[in-house]
Amino acid sequence: MDTLNSINALVSSGRIMPLDGGLGSELASRGYDTSSSLWSADLILTRPSALIEVHRAYLDAGARCITSASYQASLPGLLARGLSESEARGVIVDSVKLACRARDEFLRDNPDCSYRPLVAASVGPYGAYLADGSEYRGNYAVTDAELLEFHRPRLEWLDQSGADLIACETMPDLREAILLSDLLKRLVTPAWFSFCCRDELSLHDGNSINSAAQVFRNHPTVVAVGVNCVPSELISGLVKRIKAELADKWIVVYPNSGEQYDAGQKSWSGGQSLPQWLDQLQDWREAGVNLIGGCCRVCPQQIRALVKNLNIDAG
Repeated sequence: MDTLNSINALVSSGRIMPLDGGLGSELASRGYDTSSSLWSADLILTRPSALIEVHRAYLDAGARCITSASYQASLPGLLARGLSESEARGVIVDSVKLACRARDEFLRDNPDCSYRPLVAASVGPYGAYLADGSEYRGNYAVTDAELLEFHRPRLEWLDQSGADLIACETMPDLREAILLSDLLKRLVTPAWFSFCCRDELSLHDGNSINSAAQVFRNHPTVVAVGVNCVPSELISGLVKRIKAELADKWIVVYPNSGEQYDAGQKSWSGGQSLPQWLDQLQDWREAGVNLIGGCCRVCPQQIRALVKNLNIDAG
């Protein structure tokens, strides 16, 4: 596949593929309203140009993969907004189209660019739909059947959207990972799976990262496994445990800025650890990381610094 070849062209030579940063937090920093239960997905409906603007900012910073605004764009969430199922499908697919449009504009404006950036279609956990910080807790009070029905439509639509990858991200719950693993086996589009963890040993639901990684051993469509929206100081320990279980998978990491999120107040507090995690890049390389980006509160300027530290030409 072209997607896998693009990644392999970098990682086979010992280099790392740089990803984008936090889409929702960057939109908010630019003054766009992301306070609804749909978060950044609300702008697919109200300000699609804002999404293109931010996608383009990360591409200009050197990201070789950008992530769509579909993280919180679930079918139940869009139905609750008053959309029909057909309209909801259109919104979810449009999230990928907007990212692809930003890529097309980037390539038009940079005709000498030596690579074609990838578009990853974001799939958030059930907890993201609840919009109460549940992706930092897991242990949902829903049945397996309800979780499967929540995820199935969006995955099927994104599989047909033209995305290069599907990014299942910020996953805090082992049961949800097992169910998603089965659904992903039915798709054509390659995927990565990224966990959200409370420490170097465990997901937020209390299960071990080793057990979680084992779910994707010999998985036919999941090509990379890792962690995101965790503090940088947890990365090395988590990556070593994942790599011990999945020697044949690429490793993806995109830590947050180090600040703490209050789901009730919808606000951030504490200091940033970005200078420190740039200093930790060599440790992450040695642990086996192949794809690196940023999550919440990591902006284009910081992705540019990441690209510089990785010695990869930004364009």
